[in-house]
Amino acid sequence: MTDTHAPNGRLLIRTIAMPSDTNPRGDIFGGWIVSQMDLAGLGLAQETADSRATTVAIEAMKFMRPVNVGDFICCYGELVKVGRSSMKIKIEVYAIGHRETERRQVTEGLFTYVAIDESGKPIAVSR
Repeated sequence: MTDTHAPNGRLLIRTIAMPSDTNPRGDIFGGWIVSQMDLAGLGLAQETADSRATTVAIEAMKFMRPVNVGDFICCYGELVKVGRSSMKIKIEVYAIGHRETERRQVTEGLFTYVAIDESGKPIAVSR
């Protein structure tokens, strides 16, 4: 099954799912996917805030399909809201398997980050 819509946002991370990233049943472990999503969102948050940032919440996480060893996963991110010190970023993940040309959406989530100073205290987003 392929997706007919284009991902929202821009490509933030593209990486390959490796055997070491599997759960006991041989599918790619959901926690590994979430960590890739968090890294992707963190990069966009730090770029937006022009400072350090930290993850404070993950909402509306939804897994749609499994990811297989050898699939390329592509994390797309879109800034959906900026508060005084917080940023909400929607992350969509698509997978492309070996010898496949069509991507399939495998998960999405809404991540909240807070801009912080060097001591870890919240600061205003500079953007």
